[in-house]
Amino acid sequence: MNDESPPAAPRLGEIGLTNYAPYLMNRIMGRYNASLREEMAQLGLSTPKMRALAVLSVIEGPLIRELAIYAVVEQSTLSRALDQLQADGLIRRETDAEDSRATRVFITEAGRASFETLWPHMAAAQDRMFRGIPDTEKRAFVGTLQKMLANIRKHEI
Repeated sequence: MNDESPPAAPRLGEIGLTNYAPYLMNRIMGRYNASLREEMAQLGLSTPKMRALAVLSVIEGPLIRELAIYAVVEQSTLSRALDQLQADGLIRRETDAEDSRATRVFITEAGRASFETLWPHMAAAQDRMFRGIPDTEKRAFVGTLQKMLANIRKHEI
């Protein structure tokens, strides 16, 4: 029987923040969101609202719980954002045809127009993040992110 413990993982101080992937991902997303704040504010949007509209512009009528997963927003925060988006005429909610307890969310034409106004700014912010990075590296990085998400995924979506 082997009494040896597995080697201890290096401590954060040994790795350093600039070599710790979760820290880097948080910094990148923080800067990305901050770079869009002014444009979102002009449209009456917050980050949770923007994320919901972004998902709804691509996925037709997800259940609220699915939308929360895709938008990476806590369901309570998303619920408040959806109330405001609905009041502004940017989304509509419908009872699910198969489960009357569930609600599906749809983007309205006004919501799509609002998102389409914001999209060029989102695309430009992404382009700035990848400035000077060849397409092959960008594709490899996105592929790595997809694998990382699959490794930690809690939901099938």
